[in-house]
Amino acid sequence: MQTHEHGATSDKIFRVASRLFAEMGFANVSVRDICRESGTTAPVLYYYFGSKKGLFEAVARKQISMNGFVLKLAKASEIDDPREALTSFVSIYLSSFPEHAFDPGLYMRDSATLDKQSARIVSADLEKIRKMASTMVKRAVRTDEFRKVDAEFSADCLLGMLNRVIFQHIHFAKVSDRDAYRKFVIDFFLRAMK
Repeated sequence: MQTHEHGATSDKIFRVASRLFAEMGFANVSVRDICRESGTTAPVLYYYFGSKKGLFEAVARKQISMNGFVLKLAKASEIDDPREALTSFVSIYLSSFPEHAFDPGLYMRDSATLDKQSARIVSADLEKIRKMASTMVKRAVRTDEFRKVDAEFSADCLLGMLNRVIFQHIHFAKVSDRDAYRKFVIDFFLRAMK
């Protein structure tokens, strides 16, 4: 019973801190704010996370992780049929992109300094995705499904089209018909690769 209470307390601190850091950034959130909203005390927060910085790092690691998304894309990109792989890859990208990973507060260590660790985590995940797309194109070129093209540039173009919709939504709250855009991108890319 006591272990369950400890877990519930640390989970509550984590949830409250996640929301506050995402909304206001590291520098604008105090330990007092987190404790007040989580109904706990500073010594309890320090017991579980060591410090405000330790709590921020735990939140950033969990919130900005794109592991589940990357795994879904990896599975889609490995489909043998290039058209089916592309369709699945684009569909997953537009429907499952982890938008919470880009809450600006999770990248701000203090009011004017980016948290380099958070940026490195996301950058590494985005690079994995770019490599998947490139490998998908290379495989289709080898099987003569796609014309001979530079796979790296092709992957960058594909991801650029997809990221435009995602980042317009994340940063500017622009609403778009993702299903119509998905169909357009797939058709456009397949025609370009003939």
